[in-house]
Amino acid sequence: MHIETDEYVLDQQVGHLLRRANQRHTALFARRFADFDLTPLQFAVLMRLREAGPLSQNLLGRQTAMDPNTVQGVILRLLRRRLVDRSGSDDDKRRKVLALTPEGLALAERLVAEGHAITEETLAPLTATQRRQFLVLLAKLS
Repeated sequence: MHIETDEYVLDQQVGHLLRRANQRHTALFARRFADFDLTPLQFAVLMRLREAGPLSQNLLGRQTAMDPNTVQGVILRLLRRRLVDRSGSDDDKRRKVLALTPEGLALAERLVAEGHAITEETLAPLTATQRRQFLVLLAKLS
């Protein structure tokens, strides 16, 4: 929505609206995931590894939109919890490959329904058509 005026109305600004929507989603995530002791980034790693299988740490970071320092910290916490395993690549021993442990896979499988529920709750104010449209448009922005 673009308003032809010199006024700057905060409630009509994309950054403000995205931040408010993210706050809503984050609150829903925190409530649903309190018992699992996972952050949204840790959840993203578990889901990506569940979906894609073993990945190099570099590729995992790119696929989850995390910079190298952030992904390093997330991986260290998941390694300590024995949800992820790290090993050398068959092609290049300097490259580290990450994979879900059996415990990590079991947790990831259990969390799929929770992930769907958070998406449903986040998008609840929208109609089915609006949800599809919103997700397509949001993907274009990311």
